Amino acid sequence: MHKPTGRPELVPLGTWIWLASDLMFFAALFAAYFMIRQFTNDLAATPSESLWAQMTTHLNFPFALANTTILVLSSITCQIGVHNAEHGKVKRSGSLFNIAQWGMREWYILTFLMGSVFIAGQVTEYAELIHEGWTISSNVYFSAFFLATGFHGIHVLAGLFAFLFTLARTYMTRTFTREQTVTAMAVSYYWHFVDLIWIILFSVIYLLR
Repeated sequence: MHKPTGRPELVPLGTWIWLASDLMFFAALFAAYFMIRQFTNDLAATPSESLWAQMTTHLNFPFALANTTILVLSSITCQIGVHNAEHGKVKRSGSLFNIAQWGMREWYILTFLMGSVFIAGQVTEYAELIHEGWTISSNVYFSAFFLATGFHGIHVLAGLFAFLFTLARTYMTRTFTREQTVTAMAVSYYWHFVDLIWIILFSVIYLLR
């Protein structure tokens, strides 16, 4: 187990500061989303005739729910992985089929795969909408939809690259160092943040119709 040094770790601290600024960006995005939604609803004669009510029927809710479940579960696998990292267990100590013996690598690889499935699901959803003729320039609703989910998708991709970087470092060095543990922790903070933002996005876009 790697023991704390007793002083603030710069990487996690920097990560928290960056996430705080990123949170402000998403807050502005949410504010714009609700403002546009309210404006279009005010133009409609009845709630059922509003642009939001009509356009949300084109979303595949069951598919999005399944994709969301995968991303949420990836936060659990990520947390198990960072728990192993904090205890200095970087690789599995038994059979690959015995998950109780997995180390940080195996849990982070699984998290990476789950995040990749989420991105693939998002691309599939985009492809279906575009096939139906709905693009970012179709109307203000789909402009807001593609911008909000697209920016989040970029954040997920950044998280996937962070996992690859973290994993690569464990294979390139013989000893799992305290610095690598700190990096793994920072990546987990980012991933949990990305998951939380998506839960809010999913609630706003798919549930608040």
